Amino acid sequence: MDYQTTAGSRDVARAAIELSMTQSREEEQRWRQTLRQQGVIAAAADFGGDFLTGIVRIVERAVVAAKREQVIGDSHLEEGGVAGAAREALNQVTPKALGMSVGGKIGIARSGEHVAVAVFFNIGLGHLDEVCVGLGHRAI
Repeated sequence: MDYQTTAGSRDVARAAIELSMTQSREEEQRWRQTLRQQGVIAAAADFGGDFLTGIVRIVERAVVAAKREQVIGDSHLEEGGVAGAAREALNQVTPKALGMSVGGKIGIARSGEHVAVAVFFNIGLGHLDEVCVGLGHRAI
């Protein structure tokens, strides 16, 4: 794959966070097109369910979405980079989300060697939802 290298790690991180915060598929698609014009390839996936039992599924969804949208190829190096960044993002939200139900979106962005994964979740506390964001970055 030929990735443009116009965006740095900060730009890729911002793109992943903003993509994870999109509210609809249409907004997500528009944002992905805008990012592509800036040299950033991106993907997103929704998630909902019990946080603790869903950790593996969240990481898997991040890798599958990244492969589906050609953010990464089939190499172990690229898959491991996305999986590692997703785990880092989840580690950041674990203290708030442990034992709770979560719902939200995973955003993945890449430019050149930089890949970032962001998670933006609502955490269920009855009618008092908490919100959290986690971000992980890897160079691949």
